[in-house]
Amino acid sequence: MLHGMTAPTIVSTTDLHRRYGEGPAAVDALAGVSVDIARGAFTAIMGASGSGKSTLMHLMAGLDTPTGGSVRLDGVEIADLDDKRLTELRRDRVGFVFQAFNLLPVLTAEENLVLPLTIAGRKPDAAWLESLIEAVGLGDRRTHRPSELSGGQQQRVAIARALVSKPAVVFADEPTGNLDSNASAEVLDLLRRAVDEFEQTVVMVTHDASAAAYADRLIVLADGRVAHDTVAGSADEILDVMKAVGP
Repeated sequence: MLHGMTAPTIVSTTDLHRRYGEGPAAVDALAGVSVDIARGAFTAIMGASGSGKSTLMHLMAGLDTPTGGSVRLDGVEIADLDDKRLTELRRDRVGFVFQAFNLLPVLTAEENLVLPLTIAGRKPDAAWLESLIEAVGLGDRRTHRPSELSGGQQQRVAIARALVSKPAVVFADEPTGNLDSNASAEVLDLLRRAVDEFEQTVVMVTHDASAAAYADRLIVLADGRVAHDTVAGSADEILDVMKAVGP
């Protein structure tokens, strides 16, 4: 049985469309995507450049607005929210990890890690903070500035920052894109651990079959539609799926 598929749905899209531009120059980045993301599972989204994978993630995370269809995140219809409530939803229920680490250079690793709570005027749970710092392996680096950390260490801080508020979903957009293979493996191990140990839900956009192999489920997009939706499998199996879908 596919892990997570019987779990409650945490994000769902129904007939999702996103068109950019007008008239003959219009581009349909998404052309009717319906997916359910199970709570507590690690889902990888792949597809060729221009397939719509980043657009899908941005719509699911409330960073962009669909042209048609709907997105429900943790029981809330995103389209129904005004800007203020959408900002609150993203702050309280969504964690983000990007290809660029997006750490503030003037803050220490620990200050960067707790930043979402600081902005919300909340204090971190001390035990949770310690377990996160231990999980990311940065116990002796908590007072270091980003410039004193390796790329892999910075990305691990960014993942811990995404986890600190215990969001409903963590969206990771090419989280290993700027990292070498060793640092990539550490980051992917941490995302996997977040799912297995912290019962987190992770949705990751990647072009890397080795990264996608860490996931439970693989969704492949082509031309703005779901071309494949299956158990993730090994990197070789994922490459075979990508070849079958075509460029």
